[in-house]
Amino acid sequence: MSGAEGVLAVNIGVAALFAAGYAVFALTNRAHRAALGFSVNYLIGMLSPISDLIAPAVGAPAVTEWLSYASFLLGTLSVSITFSLFHRRRPSWGVAAVIFVLGLTVRAAIGAEPRDTLAYGMAYQLPFTLAAIQATSTVLAVDRRPLHLVLAGIFALLGVNFMTKPFLAIAFGAGRTLAGYTRTTYAMLSQSSSGILLLAAGLVMLLIVAQKAILESQQASETDPLSGLANRRGFDRQAHEAIARALTAHRPVGVAVFDLDHFKRINDAHGHAVGDSVIVAFAARLRALAPPGAVVGRMGGEEFVLLLDDAGAETMWACADAIRRRAPGGDDLPDYTVSGGVAQLRRGESLAELMRRADQASYQAKNGGRDQIRQAPEDREAATSGVVVALRRSHQRHPEQPAEAG
Repeated sequence: MSGAEGVLAVNIGVAALFAAGYAVFALTNRAHRAALGFSVNYLIGMLSPISDLIAPAVGAPAVTEWLSYASFLLGTLSVSITFSLFHRRRPSWGVAAVIFVLGLTVRAAIGAEPRDTLAYGMAYQLPFTLAAIQATSTVLAVDRRPLHLVLAGIFALLGVNFMTKPFLAIAFGAGRTLAGYTRTTYAMLSQSSSGILLLAAGLVMLLIVAQKAILESQQASETDPLSGLANRRGFDRQAHEAIARALTAHRPVGVAVFDLDHFKRINDAHGHAVGDSVIVAFAARLRALAPPGAVVGRMGGEEFVLLLDDAGAETMWACADAIRRRAPGGDDLPDYTVSGGVAQLRRGESLAELMRRADQASYQAKNGGRDQIRQAPEDREAATSGVVVALRRSHQRHPEQPAEAG
């Protein structure tokens, strides 16, 4: 077995492993069955090295040559399609079809021309280059996170690799036939470079698939199924991240706790289904009126929370009161009111302490007649003290002048 034939055998084995790996992942993760498409991609692409490897032993070189070309082109194009489907995007079917038809047309046009000419090599590799460009643009269109940028870079390198192959064919000789090609140094270099890049792409795609599955699983575990808002676990994680960003940038942080008034009466009078509808309606209102970047959650029962980054005491209270005033139900829901409390993050204070103070202010709102927003006493006192100090400083800068004697 020549060096090129050894590389072909390795490429077949690697493609089979990827096909099996993606198949196992898809079949054991019902929510990610689209990953099965990646398995199909590698099975299709695997036909190319198989065709090249068996070409010397098969008495139909034209058949194996066409199978090798078409399967590799189709396998490369199908990666873009599967990647889009996996991320629930619409694939560029038309572009893929045009490139595939172009490839078959070009392959038919160059026919049995000498393989070691520049014209033959450029025409042969052009459709593969276009397929790599499409894969690059597809990945960048889906997302631009670090792993996606790495994958796009690999596909871009694959395109460059395809366009350099004609020059390598001139330098090392590509063989006059497919059977002769498998015994050349160029074949070993060509298969090795493509194999390494496709191996890297397969590994990065596998990481992207796994990362997406983990993130979706985490999101599901941190989402309240009734309201669609973050549950306590999800809110705590997001809130800690928001607070860390705010502290780094020296921005104020405020939190508002909301509690639906007399919610038990709604359940008793109208049934739990209507009570659930009220929960859903208020969650939608909270989500709609929350400023961009706010962390919103349902803490359980009829209690909700909103955390704002870069919101002072007045902004926090005004936002919470706007949500309270828009609370009354709808055409099919009973009217309801909301009580709430707001608090500002203090130096050295934890999220739990901040929430406790906002919760205490919410209790004060309920005890004070409900359907209102109260500010945490400490924040209210600090704000009052600030006003007094400001007035004193103003008086010191501009003391009143005594009246002149007439």
